[in-house]
Amino acid sequence: QVQEVESGGGLVQAGGSLRLSCAASGRTFLDIGWYRQAPGKEREFVAGISWSGGSTYYADSVKGRFTISRDNAKNTVFLQMNSLKPEDTAIYYCNAKSGGVAGTPLRPWGPGTQVTVSS
Repeated sequence: QVQEVESGGGLVQAGGSLRLSCAASGRTFLDIGWYRQAPGKEREFVAGISWSGGSTYYADSVKGRFTISRDNAKNTVFLQMNSLKPEDTAIYYCNAKSGGVAGTPLRPWGPGTQVTVSS
């Protein structure tokens, strides 16, 4: 079964940038979503992209700051995060998802990648 693995997290100062990667173990023709979970909070949708890359979706909290993209030749989805804020601190996960804005995650969650934004 195809599985996605996240990477690229780290510690950054407020206003800084990070680029997360979501590498799939095989070819997928599914929408992919990025989600995050902050300490003490539920996991929430951050951004999504259709399998063709033609449609993208964002949570209001990241719109204008984050950009999702994909390279299907490399089975990889990216999340470029700019103008980071302390409230963006969370573990970030990617997952194949059903269609629509947030969609429904389709596979077991991976370990995620930690993003920490210091003020």
